[in-house]
Amino acid sequence: MRSTLYRNGVIHSQAEPFAEAVLVADGVVAWLGSESTVHTVLDGADEVVDLDGALVTPAFVDAHVHLLETGLALRGLDLSPAAGIRGLADVLDAVAAAARAARAQGLDAPLLGHGWDETRWPEGRPPTRSEVDRATDGAPVYLARRDVHSAVVSSSFAQVAGCVGADGWSDDGLVTGDAHHRAQAAARTMSPGAREELYRDALTAAARHGIASVHEHSTPSLDSRDGLAALLELTRDAASGLPLVVGYRAELCETADDARAVLEAVPGLTGLGGDLVVDGSLGSRTAALRAPYADLATGPRLVAEHPTGRLLLTAEEVANHVASVTRAGAQAAFHVIGDRAMDEVLLGIRAASDVEGVPALRTAGHRLEHAEMVDTRTLAELVLHGLTVSAQPRFDALWGGPGQMYERRLGAGRAAALNPFADLAAAGVPLAFGSDSPVTPFDPWAAVLAAMRHHDPTQRISARAAFRAHTRGGWRAGRLMHTGAGEIRLGAPATLAIWAAGPLAVQAPDSRVAAWSTDPRAGTPLLPELGEGAPAPACLRTLRDGVVLHDALGPS
Repeated sequence: MRSTLYRNGVIHSQAEPFAEAVLVADGVVAWLGSESTVHTVLDGADEVVDLDGALVTPAFVDAHVHLLETGLALRGLDLSPAAGIRGLADVLDAVAAAARAARAQGLDAPLLGHGWDETRWPEGRPPTRSEVDRATDGAPVYLARRDVHSAVVSSSFAQVAGCVGADGWSDDGLVTGDAHHRAQAAARTMSPGAREELYRDALTAAARHGIASVHEHSTPSLDSRDGLAALLELTRDAASGLPLVVGYRAELCETADDARAVLEAVPGLTGLGGDLVVDGSLGSRTAALRAPYADLATGPRLVAEHPTGRLLLTAEEVANHVASVTRAGAQAAFHVIGDRAMDEVLLGIRAASDVEGVPALRTAGHRLEHAEMVDTRTLAELVLHGLTVSAQPRFDALWGGPGQMYERRLGAGRAAALNPFADLAAAGVPLAFGSDSPVTPFDPWAAVLAAMRHHDPTQRISARAAFRAHTRGGWRAGRLMHTGAGEIRLGAPATLAIWAAGPLAVQAPDSRVAAWSTDPRAGTPLLPELGEGAPAPACLRTLRDGVVLHDALGPS
């Protein structure tokens, strides 16, 4: 492999805080130093890149993504505010136009849309099946809500997918639960070649944002075992030119033999779970709560039938799964959002620890995805069992704060306590940040900013702590810390991102997260200033083990 010297920049390195140049050779960091010493390695470099003051950091890790879903969203109909959708009429107009265009091209595949959020519309409700039918002249249509835990389907699509009469079916076309899972599966019927193209689209988009690894949370309703196995093989080697995929498969296991069977069927799998759902989402009113939703009166009939959401796994099922996966030597992971769902998960984990022992569970490094409702008792149990929390800071930026979706769904008191990043970090709970793409788009710096600007000032963490949760935290959550990734130091993998950024600043350590993310030494590495008035960092190049995944630097 050729060696490349990156010089005349700012290198974010804990090991060499004043470094201005880095030599990458054979996929690793071979040298770090200042401009005054760069002459010692200059002649031996095959390529020299003048960074012109650009910032070099460890590449980001996105700890929660759905790649096939992301690929479909990138190619499908965008129904988010970013596409100009401000209300129900905008959705119906966009769907009608897309249906006309598809007919003109002779296409007969289902029309797929993503990203609508009725809480931001004046009508305060999603479109109905009959409205979608009229707008598209009866075409097959699947429109996923932004949280991807519910959707609106047309009549023709509902019939083909087998949604009608299934659990979670509503006559107005809103589907949740099993009915939604059937709709998702029907929307993802495609050839292996088409599937790979969508994977590549999503991974390429991630690399453009300085992301060199993603944690894929695969479920039977979103993708097949074969699809996940092909994805892991596709990205196994850095020579693929794609970010590394760390794989999780949401299949419930009752015995260790069940777990071993899945691990054998999907070579390279890291964990069993991830989007193994204990409940749904707050936006779709399917997250399982201790007390009813505050806005049931404005919800559809289907919601009123389940005033506290839906609990989808029992503590016994959780206990069996955790014990089985622990014995098989893998990670367990659960999607859990509501406080009632968290109670059930922790009850199951306690039961598993009674059998397997707390040390075995801590060694396994099990994880909880989202974990938005965490009280003091929950926090203590997370610490006791060594659980990692994989969180999405942009959820708070989108839906936290006065008058926003969380407050509408839960009331001001309960909503104020969501996503307690500072409490989690101060207690020593390992944090890994991600996007849940396509729920929120790839944009790790925006996630860092969201963690810094939490709607509750007491739950804000420093840029430095948030950055580490989105870099080293992801490698740790995926049990890959032993590789040395997530740092720029001699011998570490050259998994880096290069940024054109505005002003840089020393990010003071946050005393609340001293347990795992501070470094008291002088010369703390710089990070970009983020927020109002500061330009968003632009990714110039992304490297994985020295291989270029994304390049906007141009020739050296």
